[in-house]
Amino acid sequence: MESQIKTLLQAIQYFSDEQVCIDTVAEMRWPDGPTCPECLAAEPYYIKTQRRWKCRNCRIQFSVKRGSIFEDSPISLTKWLPALWLIVNCKNGISSYEVARDLGVTQKSAWFMLQRLRLVLKAKDFGAKMGSSDGGEVEVDEAFVGGKLKNMHAAQKVRYVKRGGAHGKAVVMGILDRESRQVRAKVVPNVKRETLQNEILKNVKYGSAVYTDQAVGYDNLKSRYIHDTVNHAECYVKGRVHTNGLENFWSLTKRNLAGTYVAVEPFHLDRYLDEQMFRFNNRATKDNPLDDSDRFLLALSQVAGKRLTYDELTGKMERTQA
Repeated sequence: MESQIKTLLQAIQYFSDEQVCIDTVAEMRWPDGPTCPECLAAEPYYIKTQRRWKCRNCRIQFSVKRGSIFEDSPISLTKWLPALWLIVNCKNGISSYEVARDLGVTQKSAWFMLQRLRLVLKAKDFGAKMGSSDGGEVEVDEAFVGGKLKNMHAAQKVRYVKRGGAHGKAVVMGILDRESRQVRAKVVPNVKRETLQNEILKNVKYGSAVYTDQAVGYDNLKSRYIHDTVNHAECYVKGRVHTNGLENFWSLTKRNLAGTYVAVEPFHLDRYLDEQMFRFNNRATKDNPLDDSDRFLLALSQVAGKRLTYDELTGKMERTQA
């Protein structure tokens, strides 16, 4: 993609040609040239009239969409790529209704597109643990996502109460590394000590300084970490001890869920967290001055090897992922 593509208007103009979109995705997927998805043979020849390649070895034909999040989609890449630009760069998210109006597709198609793109934004592997053995600072906090019981329909109220937690709300746990300014968040089943501390053990290095509130689920962390707490009933900051970095992330997340997406089922909540984490972890900083184009190219480089069908998305069959 040309380096001068910096704005949404420029992106829409640039990706208005399907062949340009194909060339862009192909360059990101196969920097050394296309390879056959069946036999992995190199140098297939391009059938210009059909906009697909044909393998010289096994003779199969394949498009740039095959083996990517775009596979089996009748929607052209001239709509997929602007949708990807929007979801990675709109700070408050973008609703399926708005995408449907902007791109000229149905709301159901737009919702399916956005859910597939959220899978693209999901980090395959977070890599190393957060913090450091010499006291690297890490914030840990949990949030509760869901509507108020008094505003729910009777049938919905019963379903949420059965889920447990804070008045039937979904529980989300977050961990923020102050040094890298990166956050990890996921839906957890409850706020029991075993659940919360297992996540800390899996994601934070021993010897790190872990800052939490005074919830009982964080007791006994001092055996492996430098653990200190802040009592939110009295204050929110006690020197270096606070969870305000994570509170910022929760504020952005809840603003999106309440203001843009309005009603998110707990079954889909992890995908919306993946979207918010991608934007938050790839925001522009002094040390890493990313712009809209950088975020778009990063997301585009992750489209291969991921697949999400409508049946998997709606829970009609178990989700499989390459």
